[in-house]
Amino acid sequence: MEMTEVDHVRIAVITDNYFDALRPDPPCGVRYRTLPGQSIHAEHGLSYYVETVVQESRYGLMFDYGVDPRGVANNMALLDIDLARVRAFGLSHGHFDHWGGLLEILRTNGSKIPKGIPFYVGQEVFAHRLSRTPDGGRLRDLGRLDRTEISQMGLAEIVEVSEPVEVIPGAHLTGKIERTAEYETDNPMLLIERDGSFEVDDFRGEQALFFKVKGKGLVVLSGCAHTGIINTVKQAQRLAGVDHIYAVIGGFHLVNATPQRINLVVEALKAIAPDHVIPTHCTGFEATMTLCREMPEQFRLNTAGTTYVF
Repeated sequence: MEMTEVDHVRIAVITDNYFDALRPDPPCGVRYRTLPGQSIHAEHGLSYYVETVVQESRYGLMFDYGVDPRGVANNMALLDIDLARVRAFGLSHGHFDHWGGLLEILRTNGSKIPKGIPFYVGQEVFAHRLSRTPDGGRLRDLGRLDRTEISQMGLAEIVEVSEPVEVIPGAHLTGKIERTAEYETDNPMLLIERDGSFEVDDFRGEQALFFKVKGKGLVVLSGCAHTGIINTVKQAQRLAGVDHIYAVIGGFHLVNATPQRINLVVEALKAIAPDHVIPTHCTGFEATMTLCREMPEQFRLNTAGTTYVF
């Protein structure tokens, strides 16, 4: 595909599972530092604010919205994120820890958001989902995002995508992610309702973002990468016609994965050789530690409230 090159892309991790105000800044970003009465909220959720710069013009995008709207709003204020700068919204997939804050964000920022702003989603993002507890026992109802409620607000226009699309200048959604890595299989604990019954979710509508940074290569930004972070990166490489990965950032969904699967993914990432590897959210402790050990020069420990500039 023909891609718009960006002069740089700025990615603010509004919320994530972990916060630490005392860690040094990563080489490609700046961390938020706690002040009296002003602390970042961390949660089992993920939210990003993305800004591209193309020929000296800036374009904003919000991608995923965390769980707790109050915590997300707190962090947006601390990070000086103004939704008046946003030109599009996007959602990686239909799990509540990515859309939980969305409706309240739209309600409280209605005066700032341009009417008819596009809200990009993949297939089945509004479907009902369940999950099993890690021991494989109880079922938990994960709910569903209400399409009607979004439409009735009269703010955002829902745009369902299955093909790659440029959502703001320089920011591209992957479209349906091709499954090529045989070890990146579906999680039997995650279920979706189709035609009145529940089955294993294959996340056929999951979306990630990718950017072609002038003189550097590709930046790939995932939500959870349920379809596999290697599949996601390779999709971006195929679409862009660019091999070099400058940075891969996001959830790698290796929480509770077997050591064998973790090792296969890490070895594949080492072969891809990105300059920066920044796991977030659902990557899991064991996989994060393996990445830190096996890719010490590229690994960056993310904390909520960190802003990266590539």
